[in-house]
Amino acid sequence: MLHWIYLIIASVFEVGWPYGLKMAAVSDAKIAWIIFSVLIMTLSGIFLFLAQKGIPIGTAYAVWSGIGVSCTFIIGVVFFTDVVNLLRILGIIFIVLGVILLKLGN
Repeated sequence: MLHWIYLIIASVFEVGWPYGLKMAAVSDAKIAWIIFSVLIMTLSGIFLFLAQKGIPIGTAYAVWSGIGVSCTFIIGVVFFTDVVNLLRILGIIFIVLGVILLKLGN
């Protein structure tokens, strides 16, 4: 169970670094946001490393990246007015379903 907690923490950090890089692209505090992104990437990697001690690599990576992609998509839509359309929503649904199927296959 602890490994899954590590994986969820890693996934939360995984969402933070694309957000930080986007903020670096649109704000005047570029260096601060880039430093933030590097720190968050590092924490994400550390917790993914800890999670993989008890979770198969394929499952861990799929969950980690799936949560990252899905949540980053939502952040883009909510905070950066990214495009929302049927194909993009279906893409996220397929990613989530793929992650669920990988987990069920363990």
